[in-house]
Amino acid sequence: MHDDTASLSDLAELILAVGRLIQPGDQAIGACTPIESSVMRFISRNPGTSPRAASEATLLTSSNFSRILRGLEEKGLVSREPDAKDARRVNLYPTALARESRRRLGEEWDRLLGGIEDDPAKINHLTSTLRRIEGELVSRRRREGGRRPAQE
Repeated sequence: MHDDTASLSDLAELILAVGRLIQPGDQAIGACTPIESSVMRFISRNPGTSPRAASEATLLTSSNFSRILRGLEEKGLVSREPDAKDARRVNLYPTALARESRRRLGEEWDRLLGGIEDDPAKINHLTSTLRRIEGELVSRRRREGGRRPAQE
């Protein structure tokens, strides 16, 4: 294996390993599947978004997105509200339960990760690097016309 390939492989393996280790112990906090979490992350960061925009941002087909959205509504995490300018359209919002769950999840992650790295500059650098990786991976999938499989 080429050195760069080995380094990128190590990075991917570490991302997966850390992701697994930071799963919340309290299942009430982490009651979402990874795909549901991805959708909730987008809706929470973009309250009032359209279902289409959320579907495209999360690289889900409309049928898979609709199924996932129904599940999130059944869990009480997302509400659909008519668009103020066009009643034929709906906008998606996180519910109070979703905001509370996200707050509790943040506290859990603070407990799990606190003290591992306390230098804000290093944390910010790592966060911006991971955001850049995420953004580029999404862009590549879009260019390739590929969508993420609906795994749960």
